[in-house]
Amino acid sequence: MTLPRGKLICPESTPYYHVTSRCVRRAFLCGIDHYTKQSYEHRKPWVLEKLKQLASIFTVDICAYAIMSNHYHLILHINLYENNDLSDSEVAARWQQLFAMPMLVVDWLSGKEQSRAEQAVVVELIEKWRNRLKDISWFMRCLNEDIARKANQEDSCKGHFWEGRFKSQALLDEKALLTCMTYVDLNPIRADMCQRVDEQEYTSIYERIQQYQAQQNGGIVKSELLPFERQFDTRKPHEIPFYFEEYLQLVDWTGRAIRDDKRGYIPVDEPRLLHELGIEQDSWLQLVSHFSRSFGSAAGSWERLTSYSIRTGHCWTRGQAACNQLSGPG
Repeated sequence: MTLPRGKLICPESTPYYHVTSRCVRRAFLCGIDHYTKQSYEHRKPWVLEKLKQLASIFTVDICAYAIMSNHYHLILHINLYENNDLSDSEVAARWQQLFAMPMLVVDWLSGKEQSRAEQAVVVELIEKWRNRLKDISWFMRCLNEDIARKANQEDSCKGHFWEGRFKSQALLDEKALLTCMTYVDLNPIRADMCQRVDEQEYTSIYERIQQYQAQQNGGIVKSELLPFERQFDTRKPHEIPFYFEEYLQLVDWTGRAIRDDKRGYIPVDEPRLLHELGIEQDSWLQLVSHFSRSFGSAAGSWERLTSYSIRTGHCWTRGQAACNQLSGPG
């Protein structure tokens, strides 16, 4: 039985989530339709621009993304600290960028005198909006509705553009986060859309490489992506807990290792992050190639996974074999 989204997404267990949304009716989000030969590449900027806009409004950070031909992957981080730090007026201002503002709130923002009953309604509305600004379901709703409306208008049709529910996986520890980010960043290579990580546009790894090169040349780069920083405060995890250079090396090595025509060119020395985390090469490559199928609604160590299942009300826990691979030799 499908669990409600409120149980699948539990910020108290982890702020990191892998979400996927897929098109229906053989619809094309992007790419080229091999039957009609029509190109939909111009839709990729739609997705990316809306994604960046929503990241600046919601208190939800983007860790990784990959925009494919008929689906996309995101890894999102719920920023509870930023959400709690927002003033009531900031919450209202952010929500106003997405939806029309009730006159009661407009009057409150302008400083117009209000009765206690009116003030109580305003407080209730702002609290509701604050909760929605940290809600991945509302984030995905705003993203998918906008893209579906544009695509249906362009295709001169009506009806569903996306599958009814987006899929979500909770990433319960650093190993699960690292594995899933690599899985997402290498989607175009596994789909044979390109040959190198620095060629796969409309992915987070491509954007991060461009930003890294600009910074190396002395440029100032503003990014909506959650930054990498190994030394981070565990009480306020606002960064991805690795160095970007180490992550880039790992993604590049993995991208070459999982391709059939490059098996003979796997480097002798494994990337430093694999050694530090105690994950064997073969297990890593298998998990990155089949991450979504290896786990159910959550990924991480077996201890964290069972704890998450109890908290969210799952009757059984999927992914024990994959958990053992992540944990390394015992």
